[in-house]
Amino acid sequence: MGSKAKISLEEYLEKVALFCENEYGNRFRTQFADANGTSELAMLVAPTAEELAGLRRAVAIMTTAEKENALTLSDEQIRTIAEDARVDPANFAIFINGYILTCKRVS
Repeated sequence: MGSKAKISLEEYLEKVALFCENEYGNRFRTQFADANGTSELAMLVAPTAEELAGLRRAVAIMTTAEKENALTLSDEQIRTIAEDARVDPANFAIFINGYILTCKRVS
């Protein structure tokens, strides 16, 4: 079994954006909501417009080296990027971890 071809961080961001603020995405998020109505893990399947805008800001401010080495970013680097982009560090960490898992999947 070979590894799946690595996609760029920008391509992954566009995959995440597919179900932003649509009926399917909203139903999906509702199914995974906790008692407080939050569903952070569903963010990768159906982000809100605000979450997607934040992820776009974070990816936009990343250096070329950070984007090319996203699989090896440290927790501190992820936190710093999130703070600089003014996004929720947990959501950005979930996004980066989702990207890592996508890149490491085997076909």
